[in-house]
Amino acid sequence: MICAAWPYINYIPHLGTIIPLLSADVVARFLRMRGHEVLFVSGSDEHGTPIEVEAVRQGVEPRELTDENHAKVVELFRAWGLSLDSYIRTEHPVHKEFIKRFYERVYENGYVFEREEALPYCENCQRFLPDRFVEGTCPYCGYERARGDQCEKCGRLMDPAKLIEPRCAICGSRPTIRATRHWFLDLPRLEGRVKAYVASNERFSEPVRAFSLKMLEEGLRPRSITRDTKWGIEAPFPGAEGKTIYCWFEAVLGYVSATIAYFRERGEPDGWLKFWKDPSARTVFFIGKDNIPFHTILLPALLMASEGGYNLPWDVVSNEFLLWEGQKFSKSRRIGIWINEALELFPADYWRFVLVALRPELRDSNFTWEQFLEKVNADLNDTIGNFIHRTLTFIWRYFGGKVPEPGPMGPRDEEALELLRELFGQVTDDLENFRLKSAL
Repeated sequence: MICAAWPYINYIPHLGTIIPLLSADVVARFLRMRGHEVLFVSGSDEHGTPIEVEAVRQGVEPRELTDENHAKVVELFRAWGLSLDSYIRTEHPVHKEFIKRFYERVYENGYVFEREEALPYCENCQRFLPDRFVEGTCPYCGYERARGDQCEKCGRLMDPAKLIEPRCAICGSRPTIRATRHWFLDLPRLEGRVKAYVASNERFSEPVRAFSLKMLEEGLRPRSITRDTKWGIEAPFPGAEGKTIYCWFEAVLGYVSATIAYFRERGEPDGWLKFWKDPSARTVFFIGKDNIPFHTILLPALLMASEGGYNLPWDVVSNEFLLWEGQKFSKSRRIGIWINEALELFPADYWRFVLVALRPELRDSNFTWEQFLEKVNADLNDTIGNFIHRTLTFIWRYFGGKVPEPGPMGPRDEEALELLRELFGQVTDDLENFRLKSAL
């Protein structure tokens, strides 16, 4: 089971966003070649405040924005050569149905409780400010553009009421604090089991394990499942009318619903079970480093709370950030290049090769046009292209364009074959352990 992080579709993804999807695609293709039964899934994350904020700024309804962007993204991912088996969206009826039934079960199992919470409220916009509707200074690292759900710099999950110097992301005014009722996942009850799972998972890389254990050692707090927004999946809890489910609490389960949708479309409604409930199946997640806690802590906790016999993540493969000429990608400041613009400049295979070669596996990596041109010209054209051209020319010139029958093997032939076997073994080991840069 190959799962790639669901991109927000408040706008077209940039090159950094496509790296987890591209990495997952490389591994899915490799495993299929090795004869494994593979399902590669992802989807468009179209709920939550990133979408609402962008829709407000454009003066359109959220559904209008996501309909347009989802259609564009589907075509772009196809043009990028992503071999996805199932790519759905959070408005997909199978996803919405699954999420409601899932949380009904978590509620029935006693892992959801209701309580009053004090949250930022914008008097000017006349609305509560969950998640990305509020920005401010992170109380942990001092980053001045932290969001209400997570600090982009230190990666910590955020309580919006704790932001220093908070401001409304729409109008910029300072919010007041108002009380509202919400439904929470009782993470402290699940903390021991989640910690044991993370500590015992030998597949996790050191950065993934260290980041996750640090958060667990600091102690898990109950996390609000619901939001005071209209755009999203209605919360199924008694008394929660008018509330929706926080986008991360539903999108992180989308890998399951995308699998269910895939098999329903093929008339095999129970086909998904072999990928999610068969103990011999393996689930691997490809994500950016800012999504680590949602996949190593929140997702396992939810699957445990459902008591549904789901497989926990076998591995979570994260990448660091890709920088653009030394800076973070920024839509507002026009820093970087987006995946639609990239294809207007060069073929998809150029981008696929270069981005895997630059994949930020252990530390942030920097994209420059000089590197791009060097890798395309030196590696693709000169090394690989030249080798293919010279081989085909030789066959055409000396053997009439037909591959000749091999003659007897000599010592140098045996040497070359042994070297190829060694290289094949190294590349296979790298790909099986998701070291894509090394494999390339």
